[in-house]
Amino acid sequence: MKASILVVEDNEDLCKTIADVMKREGYFVKTAASGEEALTRIEKGLIDLVLLDIKLPRKSGLEVLARIRELQPELLVIMITALTDARPAVEALKSGAYDYLLKPFELDELKLVVAKALETHRLKLEVARLKEQQRRRAPESGLYGESAAIQEVLNLVKIIAETPRTSVLLEGESGTGKELVADAIHAASARAEKPMIKINCAAIPENLLESELFGYEKGAFTDAKGTKRGLFELAHGGTIFLDEISSMKISLQPKLLRVLESSTFRRIGGTSDITIDVRIIAATNQNLEACVRDGLFREDLLYRLKVMVIMLPALREHPEDILPMAKLFIEQNNREFNRSIKGISAEAAEMMLRYTWPGNVRELKNVLERAVILCKREEITPELLHLEPVEMPAAVPAPPAARTPGTVNADGETLAEIERQHVLRTLEKYHNNKSRTAKALNISRSTLREKLKEYGLE
Repeated sequence: MKASILVVEDNEDLCKTIADVMKREGYFVKTAASGEEALTRIEKGLIDLVLLDIKLPRKSGLEVLARIRELQPELLVIMITALTDARPAVEALKSGAYDYLLKPFELDELKLVVAKALETHRLKLEVARLKEQQRRRAPESGLYGESAAIQEVLNLVKIIAETPRTSVLLEGESGTGKELVADAIHAASARAEKPMIKINCAAIPENLLESELFGYEKGAFTDAKGTKRGLFELAHGGTIFLDEISSMKISLQPKLLRVLESSTFRRIGGTSDITIDVRIIAATNQNLEACVRDGLFREDLLYRLKVMVIMLPALREHPEDILPMAKLFIEQNNREFNRSIKGISAEAAEMMLRYTWPGNVRELKNVLERAVILCKREEITPELLHLEPVEMPAAVPAPPAARTPGTVNADGETLAEIERQHVLRTLEKYHNNKSRTAKALNISRSTLREKLKEYGLE
């Protein structure tokens, strides 16, 4: 789409010359002979760039610029001023103008400055679009849920994001979304414009991890043909995410501890300290306290990492999020694979609620992706899920309950009631023992208490 340019110049001949040149370059061009006329055009129509003379009748170019900044702060403005006095142009730059041209200027110079300004603006818009796209995609990637457990995680993300340097430890089973939480903390923080660098400590051989993290000097070892900057240097100003931190060999841990305590380190073979500004986010699916007891992890490093801890709940501990997340993944896969799956059958939904999801949200996402690819109907049915069957306790009469809205199965039961009956049958099977019931359902006691309160039985 062609850009629209407004030429604001009270010299009729110069105004016409500039307009003709811009038209030949393929732009839509409008003209104005005064500041008042220019502002009227800007308020009424879409303008991409303004060529604005500083010396105008009645309202000066600087006054017009100030008003443009109020009306459209992102609008590109290039000032035009006389060669004899460049001071107003410098003032204009401080007030938000993109650039300036000194009269008399070459037409090629005019074309170059305009093209550069429009390209810069286009790139800014593209960056903004990609950021918005990333923001919109974030819920689809798994950091989503309406349960109290997930809302607590999201609340902690907001609190931590507002701190500048606080280190964070993310704990939870594989597939619970630890990397997504790290992404969310970085994206919501003042470091969002700086690098977010990730490294899996278990995926890199022990003898290479130190050089990856801290770099090395030329000649530090046989293969060090030149100086290499490590990931900590590359992450300066931003965030570094250390996944599976429990896999880091204990001989390397003091160097990480030094970074946490003093924000300094030395490259391998280096003789001087390098100061960096990074937030460290570490993640583990292991019990680090047990690793400390076994002599595999330094206790002082654990305490430095645990300034803020976020525990990611297993999916079985917040089953109320399973179906809403499944709906979200289906919508995502519909767009990606050009499908039109409308939802999940009641039988498939019941199977999903019974299943314990050992792979957590990652497994749920993968199961739904495969099901959407294989589905030939309007809804996903049990055979498409390929889930291991779960043995259910013998059916016993359940107390009457008010029905809630939702998908119904062939017998007219809502999904909420199916879940309720399953919980109550299990509770009766274990003679109202809440600990054994929660264990059998693969949920926490607190989740069970919330559900019983919801059923009016707590």
